[in-house]
Amino acid sequence: MSIGGPTRRDLLKGGAALGIARLAAQPGRAAGALYAYVGCYTTARRYARGDGIHVYRVDPGTGAWTHVQHVGNLVNPSFLVLRRDQRYLYAVHGDESYATSFSVDRKTGLLTLLNRVETGGRNGVHQAIDASGKFMVVANYGTGNVSVLPVRQDGTLGDQLQVVPLPGLPGPNRIEQASSHPHQIVFDPSGKYVVAPDKGLDRIFIFSFDPATGKLTPTEQGSAVARSGSGPRHAAFHPTLPVLFVLNEIGSSIATYYMDAEHGSLRPVQILPTLPSDYTGESTAAEIAVSAGGRFVYCSNRGHDSIAMFAADPGTGLLTSIGWSPSRGRVPRFIGFDPSRRFLYAANEQADTVVSWLADSSTGRLTPTEQVVRNASPCAIAFATAGE
Repeated sequence: MSIGGPTRRDLLKGGAALGIARLAAQPGRAAGALYAYVGCYTTARRYARGDGIHVYRVDPGTGAWTHVQHVGNLVNPSFLVLRRDQRYLYAVHGDESYATSFSVDRKTGLLTLLNRVETGGRNGVHQAIDASGKFMVVANYGTGNVSVLPVRQDGTLGDQLQVVPLPGLPGPNRIEQASSHPHQIVFDPSGKYVVAPDKGLDRIFIFSFDPATGKLTPTEQGSAVARSGSGPRHAAFHPTLPVLFVLNEIGSSIATYYMDAEHGSLRPVQILPTLPSDYTGESTAAEIAVSAGGRFVYCSNRGHDSIAMFAADPGTGLLTSIGWSPSRGRVPRFIGFDPSRRFLYAANEQADTVVSWLADSSTGRLTPTEQVVRNASPCAIAFATAGE
């Protein structure tokens, strides 16, 4: 089944590729030099060909990536996050029970391993750092809990301060929903709340966050219920509206929730498919990314191998489908913007490629840049700006 929308030839026709180069090279429009950190799966259990974390320098004019470092002897660095000052990078490790910290040389982008600590759970799949940079929260998929780790002033991690189990009845999918499986953990824009979509329980857990102690406390609502069997996987907040977008892995759908900022509660208001109506094959949703200003939302589909594109109403946050773009590779596990918010990147796990598009800020449409980086089993990307 072909994916709807223009072909690559159509996109390049009429000088589109030249337009991308000109836009990227315009004075004042291009971001400063960047470093990209790519985590990749490493084990046979993950059918992986990767070998740790790779560091690339990204040219702000051409978008070309140049390899500068390989950090090996790591098992499944499955998600990467930088502290706000970009001097430290943190990884969780798929199927393992620990997290690692690295110092970042702002001039060269090079990483140096600092330490490794237990997370209080197994198969860490996602982590986030609070605005102060003092605490890291972790979603432990395998053991159905979330934990809080202190981040010391020197960037190293400390032993867990708190481990919170996620209670509830499993969803109807006996294979994918045998128990609690939190797949992500995210701070809301205010920093007051943390949400954790739970694929196994069809719930989105909501916690109040204490910035002084790092403690997580369930809100009065505790959790929001998702459609049975949908499998909430990842979520992203609208940057200005009290809106949370939740991507459902098993159901290949995206749900919109309104958030009560006073009580930290969520109310579902919309659900849409991430697949076109004429696609009848197998597919699961993986990652979600929101454009600058929240005008557009993008979701990756593994199986259909596409990026679903949605326009968000500027007043309500409700979504409207605006089509699909081929992911240009098999199994796009990760998608995300670079710091300029002009380029969207995808890590195609089973194609061993990282690819990019220019995201049109007016229409939301994606135009391939034709930049392809060969990297085995990529599963996560983090960006840092070069500095002193």
